[in-house]
Amino acid sequence: MNIEALRDLHLAGVKWEITELPRPAAVAMAAAARAAEAAAKNAPAVKSVADDIQIPDSARTPVFSSGPVVVPSIAPLSPDTARAAAARPVDATALCRMIAEFNHPLRITARNTVPPHVADAPSGLMIITDIPGADDDAAGQILTGRAGELLNKMMGAIGLGRENVHIMPVLFWRTPGGRAPARGELDLARPFVDRMIELTSPRVIITMGTLATTEIAHVDLAKNHGVVQNIDGRAVMPIFHPNYLLLKPAAKRDAWTALQAVQNLLKNA
Repeated sequence: MNIEALRDLHLAGVKWEITELPRPAAVAMAAAARAAEAAAKNAPAVKSVADDIQIPDSARTPVFSSGPVVVPSIAPLSPDTARAAAARPVDATALCRMIAEFNHPLRITARNTVPPHVADAPSGLMIITDIPGADDDAAGQILTGRAGELLNKMMGAIGLGRENVHIMPVLFWRTPGGRAPARGELDLARPFVDRMIELTSPRVIITMGTLATTEIAHVDLAKNHGVVQNIDGRAVMPIFHPNYLLLKPAAKRDAWTALQAVQNLLKNA
């Protein structure tokens, strides 16, 4: 493993410690050295110092290694750690790899990391949505299953498809049981969200779902659905999540009106 790879992993929350010997052998050898030095000063040289030194069997066994042993350990995480990791990638593909390597606490319980979907032929539109659902967690992709099918129809209605739209969750790992994420869990993911926006430069953002609208547009979805927000000089449109539309089909009319407004924004942006 080269130095650049080690640096990337360190930024992603992994700290690497390198030692030449397994720890039991190293400890035993250090103890033997200290005992020998003390014996040489204080005891007559009538018998071998080694007779009084208890060396574990693991230290007596020869160790054959082609190189140093690399022992990974989890480094403490903080928003600063996440910001440092997110700042390093220079393109969207590299950022997705960094997200997959980042040691977010939810990686322990989630089945898969659900990274951003990066469009092959960007239209200027990005969708930022809520946390991954169960289908997303199983597939390792965002907005799959019935919600994904409805999203595809919604995008098709304004002449777009997944190949044209960046799609990103506010959190890249499903929470246990789909519970509401903790503030700290969101804060560790937010630098990656912001960096993806920076790298892809969408002209219009749809916040799809209650959590995404609160986090990105800073407004209440129920009160501001279909109302364009200006966030950092960029048009942000809050729209109901496909899962909500599956439960409340009558809301599809309002969603269609909002999508038409997004279509006009893309034409005029």
